[in-house]
Amino acid sequence: MLFTELGLSDAILRAVSDQGYTTPTPIQAQAIPAVLAGGDLLAGAQTGTGKTAGFTLPILHRLSTAIKNPNVHGTPIRTLILTPTRELAAQVEESVRQYGKYLKLTSAVIFGGVGINPQIKLLKHGVDILVATPGRLLDHMQQGTVNLNHVEILVLDEADRMLDMGFIKDIKRVLAALPKKRQNLLFSATFSDEIKTLADGLLNAPAMIEVARRNSTVEIIAQKVHPVDRDKKHPMLTHLIKTHQWSQVLVFTRTKHGANKLVEQLEKDAISAMAIHGNKSQSARTKALAEFKDGNLQVLVATDIAARGIDIDQLPHVVNYDLPNVAEDYVHRIGRTGRAGATGEAVSLVCVDEFSLLKDIEKLIKRELPREIIDGFEPDPHAKAQPIQLRSGGGGGRGQQPRAGGAGKPRSGTPGKPRSGPAPANGNVAVRSSAQHRSGGRGR
Repeated sequence: MLFTELGLSDAILRAVSDQGYTTPTPIQAQAIPAVLAGGDLLAGAQTGTGKTAGFTLPILHRLSTAIKNPNVHGTPIRTLILTPTRELAAQVEESVRQYGKYLKLTSAVIFGGVGINPQIKLLKHGVDILVATPGRLLDHMQQGTVNLNHVEILVLDEADRMLDMGFIKDIKRVLAALPKKRQNLLFSATFSDEIKTLADGLLNAPAMIEVARRNSTVEIIAQKVHPVDRDKKHPMLTHLIKTHQWSQVLVFTRTKHGANKLVEQLEKDAISAMAIHGNKSQSARTKALAEFKDGNLQVLVATDIAARGIDIDQLPHVVNYDLPNVAEDYVHRIGRTGRAGATGEAVSLVCVDEFSLLKDIEKLIKRELPREIIDGFEPDPHAKAQPIQLRSGGGGGRGQQPRAGGAGKPRSGTPGKPRSGPAPANGNVAVRSSAQHRSGGRGR
């Protein structure tokens, strides 16, 4: 199947072609016709499966071909897309602009961690498509600076992560402010009981799509475990990076403090590194992510939630400096490599404290991960396990709940065979018409 067979307009197909795509991913091949049909949709798809284009393309088609209501003046918000984190919101809005660059539609992204006044000014002018995190959207609703009375399409992207982060009350408040007659699209990596409850109350006779088997890791990712003492993890990581001449490595830590400490240690070893987590300013997170994507930064150290939305073509190496407390997060982490048909490697540095976590992961993925002891870093066979510090939160806004160590229900779901999308937008707001996009205007 080709994109040209899905019923999308020539202007959208031209933009898709500009990105170098001709063949839709499985989620796109199923979701695009379902969204174009106008009904509600419940889709099980993980980051990296191409799901963003799966809903942005048909939404752009529907909005650009629909006859506008003559009784509505100005540019009302016709589509609202809710995402759990700032990075994902920026990435989704960038995708909207990439694929809508030949259309006379405008879009904007709003999230917390940045000033609200530029966003208020932007919303006064009106946009067709608004991408937002729940917390900042509620801020605007409370101040009366956003009008949701004309929303025709609602998208809840990564709904499972939004529930994990404690956004359910915020989401319900947003839903209460929307017109009752609208199209609802819910995307989730899992179909947990909470997601099913949310879907039952939100969706009307939805089409259902699920791509990629749950809890199955991407086969083209080479996975290995390096047993090591806890105090030798940092020197081992430096050894691996320098010995193998890794040029682009995404490293996961359990806590924000651990991420900051590791960056300091790597910098002393003459390895360029930056961290992204919830305590970092939005400008710092955007800068770090941009430099990493451009290949100017060797190591990006991230906590799980802050890494949500990282979508990079041909990322060769993911390192679990700390194993996650929730086994399903391991699958989400390593799914950030091996994308778009490329090979990838996922390495886990595991100390005695984490043996039980490793067992949980191997039980989940139904395979034993190969162990490889590195010369000079042989672990002490007599070392005793110590309690693991619970993860500090990171990420996308208020209402966040810690999930580590049982403080939240485990998630299931895996990345499918992914494909990366456009880079996140820089800054706190962005709006472009087709003409602005072609001329390179920032539209601020």
